[in-house]
Amino acid sequence: MPRYVAFLRGVSPQNAKNVDLKRAFETAGFANVKTILSSGNVAFDVSSQSEIAIERRAEAALQESLGRSFYTIVRSSSYLKDLLAQDPYATFTFPSQAKRVVSFLRVSCTSKVPLPLVSDDAYLLGMMGREVFTAYTPNPQGPVFMRLIERAFGSNVTTRTWETVRKCSIS
Repeated sequence: MPRYVAFLRGVSPQNAKNVDLKRAFETAGFANVKTILSSGNVAFDVSSQSEIAIERRAEAALQESLGRSFYTIVRSSSYLKDLLAQDPYATFTFPSQAKRVVSFLRVSCTSKVPLPLVSDDAYLLGMMGREVFTAYTPNPQGPVFMRLIERAFGSNVTTRTWETVRKCSIS
């Protein structure tokens, strides 16, 4: 059975506990469910379905089980492993201390503004497929990179660090 990872937007330990997320996915019929970290990452096995069908099924299960739904974006574990192996950051230049983050979109689209986009130590570098690649250096102005992402692609995205994507791909 293929392995997938669901990236849930807006999840934190205050609004959804991992044990509850796991139970919701299991109740919906997903197998071998595992939560990763505490920010809305759920790995699971499911017989072949389209990603959009899996996203809808997960959102419905969360609504049924938790009384609320979280915007869900799904990728196969094999896709995530391929993405990591390609290392899209290798072609860009940004400060060595910058943190790398990936924003996931449900559908491929074009940026509303020309890329790359730079502001206050945040670098919206580019996109490949349905992923947007950003690097940022933390600063007192907060998550400037999120404002860049929303400016370029809107708010229907969910973002994870490169290291979180790595952990999710092998879970």
